Amino acid sequence: MIAVITLAHDLETTHHDLRHRLALASSARGDRRHPRDHYTAIDTFLAMASRHNAAMVDAIAPLVRDLPGGHDLAHDYLIASRTYEEALAQVKARLYGSTYALTRPWPEIWAEVHREIDAVFALERRLAEALLDEDDGTEDLGARLHHAELASPTRPHPWIPHQGVAGHLARAVARRVDRFWDAAEGRMVPEPVRHHDRTHQGKLTQYLLADPHLGEE
Repeated sequence: MIAVITLAHDLETTHHDLRHRLALASSARGDRRHPRDHYTAIDTFLAMASRHNAAMVDAIAPLVRDLPGGHDLAHDYLIASRTYEEALAQVKARLYGSTYALTRPWPEIWAEVHREIDAVFALERRLAEALLDEDDGTEDLGARLHHAELASPTRPHPWIPHQGVAGHLARAVARRVDRFWDAAEGRMVPEPVRHHDRTHQGKLTQYLLADPHLGEE
């Protein structure tokens, strides 16, 4: 149970961070003198959102799929995460001038992202709840998610395989391609935050997780 409580807390922190980055991205504007000023806020949101979404698909959804009665929930999450990733891909396409996205106004694109992120985050909370009764306490699932984020693509890839070995390999290839283009374009991609706020846990829980953050008495 400890590991899932940690996962649930880390998800809430990540959701808060991504909603803040989405607010910054969707309100960013360029102007005639600085036409690319909005790129940084949007690119940062896309990178963080893409990493988190891919990591949830790779590291957490399979655990739920293998639970008794967990198949349908995992399936619903995978569908929602792909739809969300398609919305992120629309943002990227519009930002970089893809011809098929130029006719879509920004408010319409951002409204779609807000709608899909709400749906995905609600399902992510349900994934954590589903794992609660089955947790044996042997793994810090927050750490599992963080490590998966470090190895995940930094751009949306909604049309690659998402499940099983094929999905895992496709994300590994996409991550290498993204890393090349991030370097070539000088794109700044912040590292995923490793959450160390364990104040919601008791001292015994922190000790058992071998992750103590105990304040001075």
